[in-house]
Amino acid sequence: MDLAIQLLASAMASGTPLLLAALGGILIERAGIVQLGVEGIMLMGAVVACLTFLQTGSLAAALLAVFAVSAVLGLIHAFLTVSLRTNQIVSGLAMTLFGAGMSAYLGKPISGIPMPGSVPELHLPWLEPLPVIGGLFAHLDLLTWFSFILVIAMHLFIHRTSWGLHLRAIGDSPEAADVMGIRVQAFRYGCVTLGSMLIGLAGADLLLVFSPTWIEGMTAGRGWIAVALIIFARWNPVRALLCAYFFGMLDTLGFRIQLIGSEIPSYFLKMIPYIVTILVLMFLGWRNRNKPSGAPEALGVPYIREQRL
Repeated sequence: MDLAIQLLASAMASGTPLLLAALGGILIERAGIVQLGVEGIMLMGAVVACLTFLQTGSLAAALLAVFAVSAVLGLIHAFLTVSLRTNQIVSGLAMTLFGAGMSAYLGKPISGIPMPGSVPELHLPWLEPLPVIGGLFAHLDLLTWFSFILVIAMHLFIHRTSWGLHLRAIGDSPEAADVMGIRVQAFRYGCVTLGSMLIGLAGADLLLVFSPTWIEGMTAGRGWIAVALIIFARWNPVRALLCAYFFGMLDTLGFRIQLIGSEIPSYFLKMIPYIVTILVLMFLGWRNRNKPSGAPEALGVPYIREQRL
């Protein structure tokens, strides 16, 4: 039982960055904008958090810096895709390449330096006597709790509020939303910016909680897994939580297999989450080949207001 609880706790720690990145991507893509720059924004979030934390020793300053840089990257992507109506896939890929290169340059002097602190934990001693639940939730860090609250808030926002109805309308039919008086461009700018801030926070969580030292390319493809999680979850925040922890468990499983002295090469064990990602995508594509994908109908399609009529 203790081993199972440890495995689940490790899956939650490994899955939280994926969850935060997937939630940011869901918010962006619900507004009809494709975001393939998740990997680059996560890397920039991680390196900025590391640089700021080492310079100031303040966790709050580090998180504010992450939000600021991620918001700027989001605004650039929004300007290119919403205002200039450039190809959204190309813009996202350019964001990934920029983030990978810039983070490698900025992080070179601080590579391998341990963080002076980490995200504080929220201790709940009254949960400790409870089996399983106590082992999982009694000592979680604040960012993990924030991700739980965010899942609930986003689900209620999308499905239970008028603003969420506007968001879905913009993602499915921006022409109809515009006729209703919704400011499509402003809404998309806001969603892309806020979503990018959550993606940057995912990179900061990866550094401050999961792996407390900067290493070049430390996301190791997690941004692309987060993009796949959006599809697995069918753009639903609650499903994204389950999918993120599932892939977090796969990531953790590779380390556990190494610890028990398995002769399987570590490189093959690290491939497990990515192989499963490909297999799940193939399975979902086959199973849902004659069904609606669940994606916003206007996803990736630039909106030209002059042509709405």
